[in-house]
Amino acid sequence: MSPADPLRQYLDAARHALDQIATTQLDAIRAAANRFARTIAQNRLVHVFGTGHSRMAVEEVFPRYGSFPGFHPIVELSMTFHNPVVGANGQRQAMFLENVQGFGPVLWRNFATSPDDCLLAISTSGCSAVTVDVALEAKRLGLFVVALTSCAHADSSAPRHASGQKLHQIADLVLDHHAPPGDSAVWIDQLETPVAPLSTLTSCTIVNLIKAEVARLLTQAGHPPYVLTAACHLGPERAAALFEQTYDDYRRRIGVLYR
Repeated sequence: MSPADPLRQYLDAARHALDQIATTQLDAIRAAANRFARTIAQNRLVHVFGTGHSRMAVEEVFPRYGSFPGFHPIVELSMTFHNPVVGANGQRQAMFLENVQGFGPVLWRNFATSPDDCLLAISTSGCSAVTVDVALEAKRLGLFVVALTSCAHADSSAPRHASGQKLHQIADLVLDHHAPPGDSAVWIDQLETPVAPLSTLTSCTIVNLIKAEVARLLTQAGHPPYVLTAACHLGPERAAALFEQTYDDYRRRIGVLYR
């Protein structure tokens, strides 16, 4: 029998993954949001790190319309700038660098972290040596580490870090975004490999669930965040003023990293 219509396959796979998140992950998402809200309310930071295409989920956290300060996105261009594909800054180099050992201590030495900080480490496979390295060093520094990963993908992948560990084995709390093993979800008749990955959809869904709950908790506690907001919600003048307040607040918050 030929595979089902590709469009239907992808939509069905996306619905199934989102249903799995709703069924199995909401308690863990609330736990992460509670921890993150406490950190932000204390004027400390939730660092967010990912390499490769996980960069998309990192930048979905902040800065993005509908997002707010308290999250500190860490994106290394050498491992995320994919546009050239080949040649200088090409994909081969980025994928090689993703598996260089010892990157974690080098990265964290740039920042004055605190045990009150958190790390949200994002890797669909959970096997990127650099992301594992960053998470291990964060743990050594006393940060609370949350992994956003696909457990099914991790279970079908070999570890690439010298410790033999995968991201979900290091973290204090694991959020499973339920992308399938290998990530791609659509099979085409007479094509030997699947296409159309799910992880951007599923990881960004969890990221936005976290943001929504953190915003609720902060507001409930009397610390409503400054939110990057479109003019259609508040009018152009108020939206522009809020834009400036949001970035001023972010600049103030990240000042603790350079003391």
